[in-house]
Amino acid sequence: MARCLELARRGRTAPNPRVGCAIVKNGHLLGEGWHERAGQPHAEVRALDAVGDRSALVGATLYVNLEPCDHQGRTPPCTAAIIPAGIQRVVVGTLDSDPRVSGRGCDRLRAAGIDLTLGILEAECRAINEGFFYRLRHGQPLGLWKYAMTLDGKIATSTGHSQWITSPPARHYVHQLRGDCDAVITGGNTVRLDNPQLTCHGAHPTNPLRVILTRSFRLPHQAQVWQVGDAPTLVVTEVAALQGQDDRRALLEQQGVEVLALPQLTIASVVATLGQRGCNQVLWECGAPLAAAAMAARAVQKVYAFIAPKIIGGHGNGAIANLGITHMDQAIHLSRTSWQTVGDDWLLVGYVDPLS
Repeated sequence: MARCLELARRGRTAPNPRVGCAIVKNGHLLGEGWHERAGQPHAEVRALDAVGDRSALVGATLYVNLEPCDHQGRTPPCTAAIIPAGIQRVVVGTLDSDPRVSGRGCDRLRAAGIDLTLGILEAECRAINEGFFYRLRHGQPLGLWKYAMTLDGKIATSTGHSQWITSPPARHYVHQLRGDCDAVITGGNTVRLDNPQLTCHGAHPTNPLRVILTRSFRLPHQAQVWQVGDAPTLVVTEVAALQGQDDRRALLEQQGVEVLALPQLTIASVVATLGQRGCNQVLWECGAPLAAAAMAARAVQKVYAFIAPKIIGGHGNGAIANLGITHMDQAIHLSRTSWQTVGDDWLLVGYVDPLS
């Protein structure tokens, strides 16, 4: 099952879940596979197809981190491939929350006489698809907010200089985190000041969608995020902001950047749009004002806070703008927190709201 989870992480599967599969017989690996992208074969089918001698499948055990589907979507049901293959046992990490699947896949396998084991590494199997489960339940992607600060709570010096607060291992961790997300969201001000790439830097086979939010549409003509050969980029703005901006919009679109104009640019409209586009999990990498807006709009469910053993002092910038909190009992509380060291830095991960 641990191998299934390793395989599952290779896919960029939204709106589908991330799934890996391994087939074993007599202690030997016969074949393995993972779901690469929506519309392409599922992990179970790829693992079955990886077995050259189909007769070897008779009596084998199939491991998969998520319940096999039993419905016709863009691809045929996985149960229809597993049952006739002669698989004797199926080991499933966790049930699929999708109402089209939930329990039906396992029931179909049992009805076919296949021995089924459920709930192996279940917590880990739920965690790898927590964004998928969250979107199914709430209609919007799971929001992750990542930031890095010094020991005295600064994300930049008083001049705005911030490269680099954290160590190379922490930055590599962030590249991997982007690989776990379907979109990375930032503001136009960050593009103007920092000119970020917002890619995985090779830590994942594919890069997430880069989403730039801007009410003013005052965007630079040249920026790394306009290089859509690296990763797709979506600029979200307001209809009113595009008045008199035909040349700037045309320049962006000629470079392959998608421009979406909403009647009103709000955090709620952005996460609803990304949910409709099938994003399961998004990463907020942004300045303090946008971070506060996302938090206030309850678009952040999970926080990744990197703390570097450095002290700046003075009046450097903080991670989040004013939330209007006047008493400690109003403070946003993180639950299910965990700590770990990443290089020379500390990382705190916690949930803003339970994912029940």
